[in-house]
Amino acid sequence: MVNAAMSVGGLTGQLTATPGRFQPAQPVEVPTVQLLGEDGTLVQDPDFVPALTAAQAARMLRDMVLIRRFDTESTALQRKGQLSLWAPLLGQEAIQVGVHAALGRFDHVFPSHREHGLAMLMGLPIERLLGIFTGQESGDWDAEQVRFHHLNMVIGGHTLHGVGYAMGQARDRQADPQADDGVSLIIHGDGAISEGDVNEAYIFAAAYQAPAVFLCVNNQWAISEPVERQSPVPLYQRAWGFGIPSVRVDGNDVLAVHAATTWALERARAGQGPSFIEAYTYRMGAHTTSDDPTKYRDKDETIQWQSRDPLTRAETWLRAEGVWDDGRQARLDQEAEAFGEQVREAVHKVHDPKLEDIFDRVYARPTADLVAQRAQIVSEAAAR
Repeated sequence: MVNAAMSVGGLTGQLTATPGRFQPAQPVEVPTVQLLGEDGTLVQDPDFVPALTAAQAARMLRDMVLIRRFDTESTALQRKGQLSLWAPLLGQEAIQVGVHAALGRFDHVFPSHREHGLAMLMGLPIERLLGIFTGQESGDWDAEQVRFHHLNMVIGGHTLHGVGYAMGQARDRQADPQADDGVSLIIHGDGAISEGDVNEAYIFAAAYQAPAVFLCVNNQWAISEPVERQSPVPLYQRAWGFGIPSVRVDGNDVLAVHAATTWALERARAGQGPSFIEAYTYRMGAHTTSDDPTKYRDKDETIQWQSRDPLTRAETWLRAEGVWDDGRQARLDQEAEAFGEQVREAVHKVHDPKLEDIFDRVYARPTADLVAQRAQIVSEAAAR
């Protein structure tokens, strides 16, 4: 038993507490879902199993390689002055590929500022995404069509948008049993979990049992702030206080990310409400190209995480399974080289939006006032 002094109304007494009742009596080991070990061998998990064909697994490796090429080319474009800024995703490829492979055809993604690879896989033209990083104020794409919504630089603000959309999806199904079974997948980082908007999103999602999945990409650094300074408990446990089932996965394990995302999406589709996934990974590069991480973190830490590279891990496993060989790798290297050239060319296709474009996609169906305002703007611009 633990005795602690307590003062109530000026009287001092003793509070007797059972160890572990008010807080863990000792540090608790954090269970992390891992299906592919750091050495590229399969790992048994009591609750999750890989559910992929060999062809699907090979496709995921290809996607990770192309995403990394997209990222390195875009970083180089910024260094050459062709982009104003870039947020590197080096080391986080498995999260974006694993998520994409689990998504259904009606699911919508509400991203943070680093999901470039996922945007590409969902069909967003590269030049549209690069346009954001040349200084365009708004994304020049139809989020309803692509199902990948616009980047929101208000940290965590998009989580409320995603929950609101999920609530709408649920109401659509209540009104029409034949409506699609779409789910809103909302991605944010470890830094955003400290924002009020994000916590409000959790509250609404739980209260309304919205078909939403929160994916927290814990790359351990909110710019220069380490995650242990942000939260005294593992981030996935924060969801428990909102009544949201949660799990932590190895974010460098594409199989684990895919399995956990599939689980969460299926829960939402079945009307069981929101889920929370903490993808534990590491930001191998800078926060953005304006950042210098050598000023605030130990290079030995980065070197340690290099051995956990998600691409190397997946390739090692596929080679052991006989699915991958030098020939396939050589062909993928050629494809990546050609793709890199496409990225370099895409930045020249970025165009400024037209003035009247500000009226597009404000509502599902434009109002009469909006149509009139658009016509007025076009007329006035033509008269200048």
